[in-house]
Parts: sequence; structure tokens; C-alpha cells
Amino acid sequence: MTGAGGESFIAAVKPLVDAIGGELLPPDEAGPDDVVLSWEGIDALAVRLPQLADSLDHILAAMERRRGRPLAELDRRAKQEIVRTLEARGAFAVRHGVETVAGALGVSRFTVYNYLNRDKG
Repeated sequence: MTGAGGESFIAAVKPLVDAIGGELLPPDEAGPDDVVLSWEGIDALAVRLPQLADSLDHILAAMERRRGRPLAELDRRAKQEIVRTLEARGAFAVRHGVETVAGALGVSRFTVYNYLNRDKG
């Protein structure tokens, strides 16, 4: 898509696509699982959504960037907050989600389950 309006649309959508770990593509390269976005009646771009497991890795990396250090270096309270945030975002519905989060936090799976159950008790 060309023109100032199309570039503005792409610039507006890009932060969202980046936040979810997606990929922008020309609409004519869209596959059956891609989402084609239209602007003013014209296919403007396609978004290739990440696999769920890749999304979790992307979310963890973003959390680490925001904190400015590896998640494993955070204190227990901060790790518990991260687990609550990830639970709200559905991270533990992903296959091996608990293991992935435990690895990123530098704790055991048992500890992640304890953090999850701590708020339910």
C-alpha cells in the first residue's frame, strides 16, 4: 500500500502487531491463517499472528525489557506479580507454559504453581 494514508495506517497498526509478536506482510502474501486488514476499502496489509508458544516467549522478553534486567534476578514479590499478570493473559493455557515461565523466572515449576495457588487460597 502506498500513499500517506496507507503509511499512516501501517504506522498506527505496527506497535500493536509488534506487541503481540506478529509480523506485517503485504496483503498478497497472506496465508490462510493470516489476518488481512483493509483501509478505506482496500486490503492494506496482512498480519501473521505468532504461535501461542512464541507469544509467551515474546511476552516474557517484553517484561524483561520493561524491568531492565533478567526476570530471574527479580525478588519473590516481583516474580509473583509477573505470574499473576501472565495468568491473567492466559500464559498457562499454553502447552509447557508453566515450564517456560519457571525457566524465565529461575524458579521451579512447583514454585510457579505455589504462586498461582497463593492467590486462590
